[in-house]
Amino acid sequence: MNHIDELLQSLYVMASLVEARDPYTGGHLWRVSQFSRILASDIHLPDTEVARIALEGFLHDLGKIGVPDAILNKPDRLTDEEYAVIKTHPEVGNRLLSGHPLAALARAAVLSHHETPDGNGYPQHLSGQDITIDARVVGICDAFDAMTSTRPYRRGMPVAKALSIIKANLGSQFDRELGSRFVALGQAGALDAVVGFSEPGIPLQECPLCGPTIVVKRKHRTGDHVYCRHCGNEAVVDWEGDRLHIAATGNKGTVDDLQPDVDIDLIGALIRETARYIKPGTKAKRCGFLGLFR
Repeated sequence: MNHIDELLQSLYVMASLVEARDPYTGGHLWRVSQFSRILASDIHLPDTEVARIALEGFLHDLGKIGVPDAILNKPDRLTDEEYAVIKTHPEVGNRLLSGHPLAALARAAVLSHHETPDGNGYPQHLSGQDITIDARVVGICDAFDAMTSTRPYRRGMPVAKALSIIKANLGSQFDRELGSRFVALGQAGALDAVVGFSEPGIPLQECPLCGPTIVVKRKHRTGDHVYCRHCGNEAVVDWEGDRLHIAATGNKGTVDDLQPDVDIDLIGALIRETARYIKPGTKAKRCGFLGLFR
C-alpha cells in the first residue's frame, strides 16, 4: 500500500469506526457516498471532483464521535437539548480532520452538510451559493438516506415519499437545481441499487430479535455467524442463490464478537476508486486533490 492509499485508509477506517457505534446506521456512509457519486456524476462534474465528493459523503459524519451513545442510540425522539448536542457534530468533525494531510478534501462537506439554502441550517447558517457544491450534494444525499432508513423511533419511509419531501423543500432545505436532479434520478430508478443496501449486492439485514441493522459483509457465507451490536444476539447467515437472510440462533455473542468491525475489503474497494484520481505532482481545479503529494 502506497502513501496515498494509507492516508485514505486512515480516513475511511476512522469514519467506519464512528458509524459502528450506532447499530441503526449500518451502511449509511457507503450509501451517502454512492448517492453523492451518482448525483455529482449526473451534473457532469470532472472525475476528480466526483471522487472527492464521494469521499466526503463517506466522511461527513466523522464528528458524531463526540456525541454520547445515550443520545446517538436513543430510542425516542431527541429533546431540544439533545438535538443541540447532535448539532455540534459538523464542527467536531472539522476539528477531527485538523492536521490530516487530506483534510482539505473532506472539510467542506464535513463542516457544511447541514447548511441549507434558506440559511436555517447549521453550524454557520450559510445560505445559497455560499454553501459549497460538495456540501449541497452530500446534504441532499444524507437527508434522503436518513428518510429511507430505519431509526430507533421510526421505520424508513418509501423512496417515493422521501423524494416528494425533497421536492417540496427545494430552495429552502435543499438546493433547487441539485435537488431536482436528485429527484429525477430517484424517479428513474438510478438509486435503487443503493437504497436498502450496505454495500454492492448486500441488502440490509435487521436483527430478528430487536430490530437494528446487522451488517453482513461480502465475505460472509451460508453458516457464518453475525452479531447484533445492540442486543448482543447471534444470527446465522443464509444465502439462497442471490437472496440473503439471517436467522437468530438463540446464542449471545462474546465480547470479541461484539467489537466494532471495520470492513477492510469494502474500504479497499473505495480506496482504489478514489486513489486513481489522485495524481502526485498535479493540482486539480477547485481544490480537487490539491497536489498534496508533490
